[in-house]
Amino acid sequence: MKKLSILFILVATSFSSYAQSSYKEDVEVVQSVYGKTKSELVKQYMNLSDEQSVAFTKVYDSYETERKALGQIKFQLINDYAANYETLTDAKADELAKGTLKNHIAYEKLYTKTYHQAKKAIGAINAAKFIQLEVYLQTIIRSEILEAIPFIGELDKTKVN
Repeated sequence: MKKLSILFILVATSFSSYAQSSYKEDVEVVQSVYGKTKSELVKQYMNLSDEQSVAFTKVYDSYETERKALGQIKFQLINDYAANYETLTDAKADELAKGTLKNHIAYEKLYTKTYHQAKKAIGAINAAKFIQLEVYLQTIIRSEILEAIPFIGELDKTKVN
């Protein structure tokens, strides 16, 4: 019983502090995992010629602007989930699930759009290389987020009756 109470307090505290923290940029997660900024990591991995690098920078900057906006929406959804976790209703769960699914679809559309732009600028192999890296990085970020927040009903299971 004592272990369950301690577990509940730890989970509730970590979830609460995560949810109440200020917006944490996806780039910060990448930097904490790899010790480099995202742009440094991408530049190193892509290893483009100077001419390709100039063409790719335009595509990448546009991509990052849109990705950051989607990241803000993602974190707003997480904060909304945290604020409503203990009193989650069907209506709020539906709203959050639909918002999350819409956000995931928007990321996929952004990958597709960016791939086509990058393909024109730097060729299909390099465009595919970038998308592969970006999907990998976003998967790591998503994993970090999922590790930090409890599943619906998870905290209820740790409560002592």
